[in-house]
Amino acid sequence: MTINPSVLAVIMGGGRGTRLYPLTKERCKPAVPLAGKYRLVDIPISNCLNSGINRIFLLTQFNTASLHRHVQSTYHFDSFGRGFVDIMAAEQTEKNTNWYQGTADAVRRNFVHFRTYPHDYLLILAGDQLYRMDFRKVIAQHIATGADVTVAALPVLTSQVENLGVMRVDDNLEIKQFVEKPKDPAVIESLTISPALEARLTARSTAKRCLASMGIYLFSRDVLQDALNNQMTDFGKEVIPSLLGKKRVCAYLFEGYWEDVGTIRTFFDANLALAQPLPQFNFYTHTTPIYTHARFLPATKINRCTIDHVVVGDGSIITDTTLKHCVIGIRAMVREGSQLEDVVMMGADFYESEEETVENTARGRPAVGVGRNCRIHRAIIDKNARIGDDCVLSPDGKPNGDYPHEVIIAEGVLVVPKGAIIPAGTTI
Repeated sequence: MTINPSVLAVIMGGGRGTRLYPLTKERCKPAVPLAGKYRLVDIPISNCLNSGINRIFLLTQFNTASLHRHVQSTYHFDSFGRGFVDIMAAEQTEKNTNWYQGTADAVRRNFVHFRTYPHDYLLILAGDQLYRMDFRKVIAQHIATGADVTVAALPVLTSQVENLGVMRVDDNLEIKQFVEKPKDPAVIESLTISPALEARLTARSTAKRCLASMGIYLFSRDVLQDALNNQMTDFGKEVIPSLLGKKRVCAYLFEGYWEDVGTIRTFFDANLALAQPLPQFNFYTHTTPIYTHARFLPATKINRCTIDHVVVGDGSIITDTTLKHCVIGIRAMVREGSQLEDVVMMGADFYESEEETVENTARGRPAVGVGRNCRIHRAIIDKNARIGDDCVLSPDGKPNGDYPHEVIIAEGVLVVPKGAIIPAGTTI
């Protein structure tokens, strides 16, 4: 892979991650486990590395310890490539003692660090999206069109744009209007893709579509510095709209799989989709791999199980159980007689020794993992959770809210938080 020394990448670590709570109770969004063995942050970092971009900054400020450990243990670069993945947490300075106020504010306050590394372009990415993109194509179009800013744009049906930033783009790809979360049908109609742009797209559609911002921005360096010489705090809501008509702002048309996994429901659905025979996002490719921490775990052991559409991470032991449409994480323990359906189980950070097992029994505490004869449906089980024997966990017919033993039901999904203890015989 040829390294592009003219580009710096900046990955936004997000705010408090309230929409993903309780998965973000002890970690920031980019550190949330994904697909059995990865973290969300591995997606944008891998896209950068596969595109020849190896100078990467992560801007974070909430619950950064887990992310810091993951990045430090995973992304090591030789001294000849001069690559790095650096975490830039919000810091107090003589000029500013506040937290980051938004995406634009976070980038502005880190210019002092970016200047250390010569670059012509700054690529700004989100840390909570699932997609695969070749950024070399974005850079090539940016240069070819003479753009000052390029915004990655996804074709979306007009019926699905209410929670997105939508752009009106002319036939030479220049963005003329940007509307955040449009509701008015007349406004949405005015933003639909022109026939000439539709002809550029590979996937044809008889229904009307708009171009939605993916939150991926490529800025020419000097343009970005000028654009942030103010008090604006957010790229999508303020900076990009302010540049229209003043700078050449162009759209990069992207037609691949893309999912914002910033809520419990989208995170749950995106994970379970990976258990399909041919998922839209494919981890099984050698040309553009998704990188993560090399844990040196043993192979998973499966004993007398019935399994249907399941992804299982390394080092798990699953015995005499029924698993249907599940994603099972690393070091997961699922014991005899249990049935899991539509479950995302993140596994564990450790194995328990025989001494610890004896201690668990003495304390009346379940072992890490899922106990015997449990029934679990439509659930996310975070790392290191302890679920005792004979538990029944399901959100079916229950309202969103807090339940006993720290369990939460959100958007129709039951969530067992990290490290939670669910006593034997619990029914929720």
